[in-house]
Amino acid sequence: MENLKVTVFQAYLFWENIEKNLLNLALRLSMGVREKTDIIILPEMFNTGFSMNSEALAEEMGGKTMQWMQKMAHQYNCVVTGSIIIKENNQFFNRLIWMEPDGKNQHYDKRHLFGMGDEDQHFSPGKEKLIVELKGWKIRLAICYDLRFPVWLRNVDQEYDILLLVANWPDKRSAHWKALIPARAIENQSYVIAVNRVGHDGNQIYHSGLSMCLDPYGNTVYYKPEDEDLYTFSINYEELVKIRRQFPFLKDADRFTIS
Repeated sequence: MENLKVTVFQAYLFWENIEKNLLNLALRLSMGVREKTDIIILPEMFNTGFSMNSEALAEEMGGKTMQWMQKMAHQYNCVVTGSIIIKENNQFFNRLIWMEPDGKNQHYDKRHLFGMGDEDQHFSPGKEKLIVELKGWKIRLAICYDLRFPVWLRNVDQEYDILLLVANWPDKRSAHWKALIPARAIENQSYVIAVNRVGHDGNQIYHSGLSMCLDPYGNTVYYKPEDEDLYTFSINYEELVKIRRQFPFLKDADRFTIS
């Protein structure tokens, strides 16, 4: 199995300004992506910030932002992923798009909506988990608040190798972020790649980044507090196999169903 080259973009986002965000992100990518990568990961709601103004900001599948993602994926010959607000069948979803260079795409709709921020009043929850494949790696997709729900993210029968989470996680709960990500990596014996935003949003909520990648043992591969960052690193499949072989904890996990 090949190593995977990952580019994380811990970005500053302009509040509810799709055009400005897409222009700025494209410019920063053109300046910062200096080597071949397999995937570029953007934050949650990367084109708007974490807004509840779903009716005004939602796009259809195939809309402006999807077209932008397809262009970026083709330009850099890699997967581009991040979540946006999508309207479908008169419902609104916080949807994580997995865009491939040839324009093929899959998506995951956020399962756990953040009630404290009224997300459940403006969006419909997703019902299905999604595991995608890239260069043989199996990758489970998740969004922000999902991080707090270990049953939903449980790695049953080693069905995934990477838990990929995009977020707009506020600084005032950063202690939880820094505790839960290592927990998810260790309990699921997977890499966790968690990409957050930075800066204040339109509600004056501050985000301190703290994007990170941890290996299945909980060791840090990448970590960046505070500043905007566009960074590429590699993760090693043999390390994953070694840890799972040395500590075969997952075979003893409980069986359960989710309703």
